[in-house]
Amino acid sequence: MNRLVLISGCSGGGKSTLLAELAARGHAVVEEPGRRIVKQELEGGGAALPWVDMAAFARRAIEMAIADHAAAGEQTGWTIFDRGLIDAAAALQHLTGEPVLEKLSAAHRYHPRIFLTPPWPEIYTTDPERRHGFGGAVAEYDRLAAIYPTLGYDLVMLPKIAVADRADFILDYLPRQTRQQ
Repeated sequence: MNRLVLISGCSGGGKSTLLAELAARGHAVVEEPGRRIVKQELEGGGAALPWVDMAAFARRAIEMAIADHAAAGEQTGWTIFDRGLIDAAAALQHLTGEPVLEKLSAAHRYHPRIFLTPPWPEIYTTDPERRHGFGGAVAEYDRLAAIYPTLGYDLVMLPKIAVADRADFILDYLPRQTRQQ
């Protein structure tokens, strides 16, 4: 059974905070490739930034997500990802038209249920790593919400509740799915 769990959805929807809560509870987590890349590029003066060269940023995110996926596949237990390969491939395909999404997603599968954070304007903020506005975040969310089902994934919408309750929601959900598969 695939134990690689993906949390995707709206930028600024609480994914990173949720991942921190799950890590604090002892679960294996993989931080969002995009945030790691932005931090590295800002520290090193690089140009693979979404507001400088989005295609280079997306390509780098794809490479990082493939490496993350491979490393997590060797672990036992659930590994929970804040975004991943599909998000990066969807961004590159949307930007350039390169048909990368189906090929990459077929070769690197996640658990069949994807947890999706909906747009949540009350918690949305920008920061040095997230400079786009809420409208751009919603447009990205809409693309991802449409893409995942076409790739054979079922979407589970995360409720807009406290972070500890969101973590409980995911953890309560996963064992049920384990018994069903």
